[in-house]
Amino acid sequence: MFPAVYYNPAHYFCSMGQKKLVRFEAIRGFKNVLQYPENMAGTWKEHFGNQQPITLELACGKGEYTVGLATLHPQRNFIGVDVKGNRIYIGARKALQDNLGNAAFLRTQIDRIAGYFAPGEVESVWITFPDPQLRRSRARRRLTHPKFLRLYQQFLAKGGDIHLKTDSPVLYRFTLQVIDTYGCTLKEAIDDVYAGGDASPELQIKTHYESLDIAGSNRVHYIRFSLPEHPLPDLDKALQELVFATEAPTGTGH
Repeated sequence: MFPAVYYNPAHYFCSMGQKKLVRFEAIRGFKNVLQYPENMAGTWKEHFGNQQPITLELACGKGEYTVGLATLHPQRNFIGVDVKGNRIYIGARKALQDNLGNAAFLRTQIDRIAGYFAPGEVESVWITFPDPQLRRSRARRRLTHPKFLRLYQQFLAKGGDIHLKTDSPVLYRFTLQVIDTYGCTLKEAIDDVYAGGDASPELQIKTHYESLDIAGSNRVHYIRFSLPEHPLPDLDKALQELVFATEAPTGTGH
C-alpha cells in the first residue's frame, strides 16, 4: 500500500508565490530588462548600442513574440512591454540564453508607455493576444481603443504600422470599426491567418495564449494599420454607443 498523498492548497500557493519572488529578484540583474526606468525617451538606440529601428510588443506576456521577431530580424531592435515581471522573466531569460542583443523588455503599465519614448522613436507596434476586454463597459481598456491609439501616436514614426494578432472576433471587429471611424489606414486584414497555409514567418510565431485558444474560435485574426498624421477626432462617445449597439452584453458573440 502506498501512503495517501494529500494536496495542500496553502503549500501550492506558497510555492507559486516563492517562484514569483525568485523571478522578480532575477530580472533585477537581467541587463535586458528595465523596470520603470526614468529619462529613457530618446535614448533607446544608446541602450541597444546601434541605430536600428525599434519595434514594441505591447502586453508581451512571456515575450514569445519579442524573442521570435528579434530572432527573425537581427537588423531591428525589439522591446517587449508588460507590467508583470514574472512573465517578462521567461522571455528575457530566453533572449539572454540565445544572445539576442536586439531584444529588451520594459516593465511598466501600457497607459504610461508614451513617457518612455520620444516622438518618432518607434517604427512599429505589435499587439499579440491581448486581453480583449470582452465586456462592453470595458471597451476603453482594449489596446486598440482610441484612448491607447492616441498614446501610440505620440511616439510612432510617420506611417508606422500597428499589428494586431488575436483569437477574439470581438476585438477583431472592434478594431476594424475603430480604423474606419477614426480615419486610420487599413493595410491588411486577415480573418483566418492559418486558413491558406501561407502565413508569413512573423505570423507563424505562436504565444502561450494562442495555444490555449481562450476564445474557442479555432481561428486567429490579424490586422495591420497605421494612424493618421492629425490627432484622432473626439468620437469616443459615438464609438461607445456603437459598441453597445453591435456587441452582445457579455462580449462573447462571435
